[in-house]
Amino acid sequence: MKIVHIITRLILGGAQENTLITCKLLAERGHDVTLITGPAIGPEGELFDQTKNQKYKVIVIDQLRRAIEPIKDFISYKKIKRYLRAIQPDIVHTHSAKAGILGRFAGFGLKNEWGQNLPVVIHTIHGLAFHPYQCNWLNKFYIAIEKSAAKRTDFFISVADAMTEQALAAGIGRPEQFVTAYSAIDEDDFLRPIPQEQIKEFRRKYEIQEESIVLVTIARLFMLKGHDYIIESAKQLAKQFGNVVWLFVGDGNLSDDYKQQVQQLGLADRIRFTGLLSPGKIPLAIQSSDILVHCSLREGLARTLPQAMLCGKPAVSFDVDGAREVVNKNTGRLIAPPLRGRKGLGEPKNVEQLINACAELIKDKGLRKRLGENGRESIKEKFAPETMVDTIEKIYRKLLEGKK
Repeated sequence: MKIVHIITRLILGGAQENTLITCKLLAERGHDVTLITGPAIGPEGELFDQTKNQKYKVIVIDQLRRAIEPIKDFISYKKIKRYLRAIQPDIVHTHSAKAGILGRFAGFGLKNEWGQNLPVVIHTIHGLAFHPYQCNWLNKFYIAIEKSAAKRTDFFISVADAMTEQALAAGIGRPEQFVTAYSAIDEDDFLRPIPQEQIKEFRRKYEIQEESIVLVTIARLFMLKGHDYIIESAKQLAKQFGNVVWLFVGDGNLSDDYKQQVQQLGLADRIRFTGLLSPGKIPLAIQSSDILVHCSLREGLARTLPQAMLCGKPAVSFDVDGAREVVNKNTGRLIAPPLRGRKGLGEPKNVEQLINACAELIKDKGLRKRLGENGRESIKEKFAPETMVDTIEKIYRKLLEGKK
């Protein structure tokens, strides 16, 4: 099959890693694969190195940006359409909000030299642009755009059942157009035990004592990623437990704000910031820690949750989107997310459930071990790259058969 994947930008992120794994395996299976993307602008880091020496082609459209910029968006749309006409793909598969809109509009109705409709158009829902922590008028705007794009979409792949449910509830697509394919992880890197000397060295680098219990958070330092709630909970947990350290892995536009906040609260000796770590260092960060804490307010299904479980670590997460599909009483602790505040954001005031969940796991090493082992066994097959790409390839073939 001739396949084109389109994604807005190749920053460090779950949707991007998912897309690269898909392109890599499809190309290795003999398909003709092209990836169209924009430049990786921003403090989040980039993944272009992972596209080198691969069997798929990469096209970068300089005007393709995450933010809404009408002139650049129009140019990007015209360029995508021109590339698709030249490639004449069987499949156009889009990812992320901006590329998902532009790519589907460009791919829909594309005809071959005989005037026949050519590509099957598929969109993966990694997360939805509308959510409870956003103002109503903006949600209505995004839903209207997604409904329009859905009319130009043959099929949807969701990274969690929750994404399908939310899309259908908003009137996007029809039930028979959806299937779930959990976002693949290169599992060997997480399942393979890291030597203790490397773990000790990692801890020494961030001035973490050997006897400390580490609560790690892996997320961009960005709005809605939930660091506010973790810092708020640390104010009390730090008084209760003298041997607990928090590790924030990632970077973003709120990095300086959070560092200043931690300093003002007198928590600088308890909360460490690693900055950006390459994807290859994430297994080391998790295996050097004891508990994953993830308080994002919107995720399709955060990859950091199954990554932690593959490392045998329990997870504490807000019960948002697809989190409950991996986190439960046997693998970690799922807690109620904050109520929406006046400005649309959850107010980081009442974090009692978060404090209690973390305290329970901090106190009980045996419980941490049991939950971690349960988690590893529960998700190994579900998040394997071959499992995801098998599902995607079957969908492609079925849709192309139906077009004949």
